[in-house]
Amino acid sequence: MAPGPGSISRVTPQVFLGLIVIVAGVLFTLDNLGLVDAEQFIQYWPAGLVALGLLKLWHAREGQGWVGGFFLVLLGGWMLLEHAVAIRISIGDLWPLFLVFIGGYMVWKGFGGVRRGPPADGQNRFSALAIMSGIVRRSNTQTFRGADLTAIMGGCEIDLRQASIEPGTEAVIDVFAFWGGIDIKVPEDWIVIIRAVPIMGGIEDKTHTPASPATKTLTIGGIVIMGGVTIKNLTGRHDH
Repeated sequence: MAPGPGSISRVTPQVFLGLIVIVAGVLFTLDNLGLVDAEQFIQYWPAGLVALGLLKLWHAREGQGWVGGFFLVLLGGWMLLEHAVAIRISIGDLWPLFLVFIGGYMVWKGFGGVRRGPPADGQNRFSALAIMSGIVRRSNTQTFRGADLTAIMGGCEIDLRQASIEPGTEAVIDVFAFWGGIDIKVPEDWIVIIRAVPIMGGIEDKTHTPASPATKTLTIGGIVIMGGVTIKNLTGRHDH
């Protein structure tokens, strides 16, 4: 029987990367035993980026994480195409596609009816995209549900200290950092769960343990590639 949507939803990026590591270990073992030539398979490693991007796009059906998924599919597809065709494709020839990507994102957000409000707004869901630039967002909503944060050779600074999560519920922030950084400030009564996967990058949780049993949970998911994500309270204690 074919797996249903619920089965696919349980395949997180962390599970997928773990399976890739297992496959790589088996290939290198068989290569050492002289049974297969691992190089014939390893040369197609960018297919893993495409598959990981498609997995993120599948999880992004509710609108979170599609930017990172699209980027991984584009990067992996370009690397596979460069390997497969005789004509070499220079990344310098493709840089205008970033303009297409940024323009398409702006058009999509425009049709989505994004509110333009004061620096601190009441949106319970929002997205932030920083490509070779920086972006600052604040939210004071009392029913925060989640966010989609993307930093590609740029930085996102998100301040949620005036926001709140409905007790007994969970908010989810999907992060994608590629040579970029994401800084998230949260209230002290939130408990933070890290489920994001760092690849040659880092994720640092600097938040304090809530004084009372936490009923407000923030989950950080996504992928960090050669970048960094920091979550902290910044209340004057241990701010650095």
